[in-house]
Amino acid sequence: MKSVFIAIRVSILFMIVCGLIYPLVTTGVAQVLFPKQADGSLIESGGKVIGSELLAQGFESPKLFHPRESTAKYDPKASSGSNMAVASSDYAAALAEKIDALKKENPALTDIPADLVTLSGSGFDPDLSPEGAKAQVPRISKETGIAENVLNGLVDQFTKTRQLGFLGEPRVNVTELNIELLKQVKL
Repeated sequence: MKSVFIAIRVSILFMIVCGLIYPLVTTGVAQVLFPKQADGSLIESGGKVIGSELLAQGFESPKLFHPRESTAKYDPKASSGSNMAVASSDYAAALAEKIDALKKENPALTDIPADLVTLSGSGFDPDLSPEGAKAQVPRISKETGIAENVLNGLVDQFTKTRQLGFLGEPRVNVTELNIELLKQVKL
């Protein structure tokens, strides 16, 4: 019976330390050292929260850059991947359908970057490859009247390099890119 009381006391102690003290301390440290990240890396415009740097937003307008497709339709409560095997006929058919839709929307497109026709693992990848963003430039130029070299410069401006020079790949946050584009275009 003595060992049961010891186990209960240790359990209560660990619940207090791990479930209360540790989360409060780490949250406090994060708020002091990294307040923007601790609050979700929110993007504000005109004093209103319009998104997060960490989550893709769905953009349907042909005047804007489109992110990777989301199986969850960009609903953060429904995160999921497609769970399709790349060797399956369903995957091949879905990929062919996406390629056809992409070519229809972007007729000038010859080389198709993989991230424009494949899904991200979580369904919320906010980034595209610079090639994926630049592949959409002719369509956006045609729709908005903005010169392609200006749009390519915008993509270059928002391209983030590899972290520490060797981690990850160059990437473009589509939400941030579209916010800048919206400053130049009236929808």
